Amino acid sequence: MTDRSDIILRGHCLCGACGFELRREANWVGHCHCESCRRATASPLTTFIGQENGSWKFLGEGPKDFESSAGNTRGFCGTCGTPMFYRSDRYPNEMHFYAALLEDPEAITPTMHYRPDEQLSWLHLADPPPHG
Repeated sequence: MTDRSDIILRGHCLCGACGFELRREANWVGHCHCESCRRATASPLTTFIGQENGSWKFLGEGPKDFESSAGNTRGFCGTCGTPMFYRSDRYPNEMHFYAALLEDPEAITPTMHYRPDEQLSWLHLADPPPHG
């Protein structure tokens, strides 16, 4: 079995001012279809990497925080506005990073769909993973 504790994935915003580094294997990787995530990213779904606290760090300028609803915070680059993360009181031990920001997005594979009941009817996926 390969030791995955030394994995380092890096991601950054559009302008490069904000970045992050993931130092261990993700807790999970999945697509979210909820309306809140769609609005935060202006896309039909977003793909998150659930990363355990203590296994990631920000690089460059720290993101700005926005409390999108009670107990839910979204982070974004204060320079270019790129969404950087999602954090929720429901998951106090992890941060959710946007997979599309990775320098190598092909390094991860989504395995779940979250809030499939909110999936847009015109979005058709060839091989949807199981629901979380």
